[in-house]
Amino acid sequence: MCLPETLASAQSTISRRDLFKATAVAAVAAAAPSAIEAAPERALRYRSVIDLTHVLGTQTPLFPGYNQVQISVNRSYQQDGYYANQLNFNEHSGTHIDSPRHFDPDGVSVDQIPPSRLIGPLAVIDVRERAGRDPDTLVTPDDLRAWERRYGRIPNGAVVIMNSGWATRINNAQAFLNADSGGTLHFPGWSKAATDLLINERNVIGIGVDTLSLDFGASTDFAVHYSWLPSGRWGLENVANLADVPPHGATLMVGAPKHYGGSGGPVRLLALI
Repeated sequence: MCLPETLASAQSTISRRDLFKATAVAAVAAAAPSAIEAAPERALRYRSVIDLTHVLGTQTPLFPGYNQVQISVNRSYQQDGYYANQLNFNEHSGTHIDSPRHFDPDGVSVDQIPPSRLIGPLAVIDVRERAGRDPDTLVTPDDLRAWERRYGRIPNGAVVIMNSGWATRINNAQAFLNADSGGTLHFPGWSKAATDLLINERNVIGIGVDTLSLDFGASTDFAVHYSWLPSGRWGLENVANLADVPPHGATLMVGAPKHYGGSGGPVRLLALI
């Protein structure tokens, strides 16, 4: 925990640029070796911070089969002199990370992800117009190539996230899941062809979506989960506020949980612009 007065004191003796540079160097030094080359060390300069995290609450839409989030008062000011809640939820609730362990028994758990692999350039793939016409739309290799024609090659160590506009439905669970009369879900996701391109031809540490799943809602084989996560990379689901960040140029910081053996968990996502 870093108290405001502690941070203020630190900032009085060290510049923000030097602080972030020192933090980045320490993170890289502490990180375990990885098959994917980490992004080069660089000072983080930014003018604003955008929160890409939905509030986690008892009405948060969840993938079918998960128990609803429970939050209850465990300690109260009146009886105990201080306030604390008891939380009960599945790891994959709200805005969260999927670690490789989620779909690979030999994959790293969330507590084993090196800190240097939780910070990277953000690339946002905008498919909102297509998703408005077809809720089953997929991010394709053509979408990635179109992004690169406009903004250049996807940077090393990047996190590539789909913006389908689905986050605007977060306060309506029925609309967010978008199930048909037979119970099949309909929302956008990644195609395996696109994630295969990122695995084989780009140096990317993570992907993300603003929907419930990396795979599109009607998927029955979860091909993206079964190929992307076992490659040693992670995924983000239920990302918020992507319309507030540029398609390129931002840096994403993933505040991942660190509980033992975790297959994932709720995160705080911050985009530095």
